[in-house]
Amino acid sequence: MDVFESLTGEYEQIVFGHDPETGLRTIIAVHSTALGPALGGTRFYPFPSEGAALRDVLRLAKGMAYKNAAAGLDLGGGKAVIIGDARTDKTPDLLRAYGRVVNRLGGAYVTTADMGTNSADMVFIAETTPHVTGTPDASGDPSPNTAYGVWSGMRAVAERLWDEPSMKGRRVAVQGVGKVGGALARLLADEGAIVAVADIDAKAAGKLAAEIGADAIDAGVVLEAECDVLAPCAMGAIVNDATIPRFRCRAIAGAANNQLERPEHGEALRAAAILYAPDYVINAGGVISVASEIMGFDHEEARGRAAKIAATLHTVFDEAAASGVSPAQTADALAERRILAVKRTFDGPGGSQ
Repeated sequence: MDVFESLTGEYEQIVFGHDPETGLRTIIAVHSTALGPALGGTRFYPFPSEGAALRDVLRLAKGMAYKNAAAGLDLGGGKAVIIGDARTDKTPDLLRAYGRVVNRLGGAYVTTADMGTNSADMVFIAETTPHVTGTPDASGDPSPNTAYGVWSGMRAVAERLWDEPSMKGRRVAVQGVGKVGGALARLLADEGAIVAVADIDAKAAGKLAAEIGADAIDAGVVLEAECDVLAPCAMGAIVNDATIPRFRCRAIAGAANNQLERPEHGEALRAAAILYAPDYVINAGGVISVASEIMGFDHEEARGRAAKIAATLHTVFDEAAASGVSPAQTADALAERRILAVKRTFDGPGGSQ
């Protein structure tokens, strides 16, 4: 992948950081700061190549820009990846070194937890940069609010499909039972949904299933499970040319980022009569939670903002139906309108001020 080609026309910055002493290899992508500092998590993952890491961070950064815009937050979008296995490579010194890389951006990028990192890790990062959020003594773990927002969004999906904002009696297959997927499965079970769970850690899926009275199914077949709603809560790109013909669901609504492998797969879902809740709209509860530290609202308001994800989805579904395009395309347009409106206000009629 050509780095400068990746920057052209879209991304403000791509920063590569390396610290030989700790083994740190990181890439930070800032998509946009039009609405404010670029907020996005740090993903610690054993990418198969540096090119794969770059592709992922670019996709994630753009998704964060759109997520923050669609959620009504005065924040831009960015993301960071650290190449490595969080179980064996993550150390306090490496996280401090990473914090120094973040600090060199001067506040253009504000980091928080993501896959492979947690709120405790943010404490070490905060030792070398103030541009971090989601520490335990502040907003803390965002996953409960992410799960709550997804559950709220599912109720909008249910109202759209079955004229009732309830998941009671609906069959939901949850792919991934980490902090967000597990919390979502519990919320659904409490409401009376018929839940099936799957994870590459079959033992974890079995334990959760026993706890909440769900079925545990094999991770290799969960995407083909017959259900009302498929909830992807693991890695992205699960909607692709190979999987779309195999889906046996009425809707896809989950917490995973970048669920569409390519933008055109949103239209393919519409053609297959599968209602898609755009990922960065429905999973915005987590970023709303950590944004509370930057924007100055409390946990109760963060919960209330996550509940409004349902209303945002109704707007997306209504506009998509009226214009005859996919919800994914409509959500992109909604986010782009907000970003462009702010850019025009800042730049003025004569260009950048």
